[in-house]
Amino acid sequence: MYRTHTCGELRLTDKGKTVTLAGWVQTVRSFGSMTFVDLRDRYGITQLVFEGTPEMGREYVIQATGEVLERSSKNPKIPTGDIEIKVTEFNYLNKSVTPPFTIEEKSDGGEDLRAKYRYLDLRRPPLQRALALRHRLAQEVRNYLDGQGFMEIETPYLIKSTPEGARDFVVPSRMNPGQFYALPQSPQTFKQLLMVAGYDRYFQIVRCFRDEDLRADRQPEFTQIDCEMSFVEQEDVLNMFEGMMRTMFHNALGVDIPNPIPRMSWYDAMDRYGSDKPDIRFGMEIHEITGLTRGHGFGVFDGSEYVGAIAVPGASEYTRKQLDELTEWVKRPQVGAKGLVYIKCNTDGTFKSSIDKFYGPEDLGAMAAACEAKAGDLVLVLCGAKRKTQTMLGVLRVEMGGRLGYRDPKVFAPLWIVDFPLLEWSEEDGRFYAMHHPFTAPKPEHEKWFYSDKKEDLERVCANAYDFVLNGTELGGGSIRIHDAAMQSRMFEVLGISKEDADYKFGFIINAFKFGAPPHGGLAFGFDRVCALFGGQETIRDFIAFPKNNQGRDVMIDSPSLIDQVQMDELCLESTVKAG
Repeated sequence: MYRTHTCGELRLTDKGKTVTLAGWVQTVRSFGSMTFVDLRDRYGITQLVFEGTPEMGREYVIQATGEVLERSSKNPKIPTGDIEIKVTEFNYLNKSVTPPFTIEEKSDGGEDLRAKYRYLDLRRPPLQRALALRHRLAQEVRNYLDGQGFMEIETPYLIKSTPEGARDFVVPSRMNPGQFYALPQSPQTFKQLLMVAGYDRYFQIVRCFRDEDLRADRQPEFTQIDCEMSFVEQEDVLNMFEGMMRTMFHNALGVDIPNPIPRMSWYDAMDRYGSDKPDIRFGMEIHEITGLTRGHGFGVFDGSEYVGAIAVPGASEYTRKQLDELTEWVKRPQVGAKGLVYIKCNTDGTFKSSIDKFYGPEDLGAMAAACEAKAGDLVLVLCGAKRKTQTMLGVLRVEMGGRLGYRDPKVFAPLWIVDFPLLEWSEEDGRFYAMHHPFTAPKPEHEKWFYSDKKEDLERVCANAYDFVLNGTELGGGSIRIHDAAMQSRMFEVLGISKEDADYKFGFIINAFKFGAPPHGGLAFGFDRVCALFGGQETIRDFIAFPKNNQGRDVMIDSPSLIDQVQMDELCLESTVKAG
């Protein structure tokens, strides 16, 4: 064997043993007659002691044999810090050129450089811990679902392109010239077909693909915990996956989350937090003050459909410079406000506002009271169209929560969001879109509106759907599905998908529903996001072994790339882009 122990295994109880270790050289400290080497593998670091000055460089791969000794100068920062190995024999297993950045807890390499040499970055302890956490969470998922009678079943990666949702990645077929596969955005139709086939509890930790613009928490390929159940109602699904998340938190982090997990309707979430994925670790809720602002000659408020505000605790001491900076911040395209009104609730009971020319102390006090503001708080006010203004206030609320330290990554506040609208109306396109996807069932009590031809009735329909939210991030979502062919055809009709298109794109699942499809539902969790939040991070990249950058590129292998003309010809493709 190359080693008898790992570099994180030996303790003082192993004193006197002769052992063999193998790993990478992290640091070399030479003192003439003696040389100290820190040897690293993914399990930890062990100090080696050599007589003399052997040729040794960073990231050399070596094998060392020697006796375990008690260190005279112990290192309490590492588990092996009480011992060292007095080396009697060693071998070079491979030498290394000088790495482009330090492979330590904190590296001196920038993000782009570390992405180019991702295989080196993956040697660093933070990424090793991240991938170890990902592995442990995956095992917790499998153990829990197996214990609940779920079967893990793989579904195809080469499927048919379908409308709605994000853009598909497409794959040309050499054997079928001019035709294309699509990579799945999710296994949605296949897991429903598995329910039709009688596999009443399915799951898969599955790769999914979406060709969309990226940001910190998005990748063109990502992983879902994908689940489906037959003969269930919404309550059954929520209880099942509350149990899964509770088990993961307890076993992986030693954290016990609320039981039961709180629930909130989509409408309440938008009204109170301006978001369908609210962060409930802190208050600072949105309050409507439209009625209190009318009739005072302030045209901005008088001409607005909605006026809303949040009270920021303890921020009345904000300076004019800070308020001006905050005003510019809300004008950014990411927020979209035209301006910002403030009311300072001074500790002496007085009020100072950017609109005190129009509103007296009693008026300002009434607005502050409506927002549940206290002495020392700062009230921030925005106005405009209702939902747009609530969304802007929601973004501002999260920003202020971050600035004031209320978004502690070690605090976990899970939440179910329920009763979403089934449909979204697009003024631009003059048609409805499915808020989730076209296989989501309406709530049974709303079916009377679902079959109405009136736009206002269709806008009232709530989906039998639910999202799992944690700390302001949507971790997962799902729904009770349509299992009736006639209802599915009605959904396509409402979405403006012609019968011909529906038959061409989805004929297989519509036909399957005619063969005794059971009632069914499920959900999918974004596994990368779960790992990141469990790991206390806001971005998912460190929890993916080989991620893409913001342009969807893998800079390590230089992908995507052009293919040669032989491959193009085999696939019957032509390109306007030429190599070089």
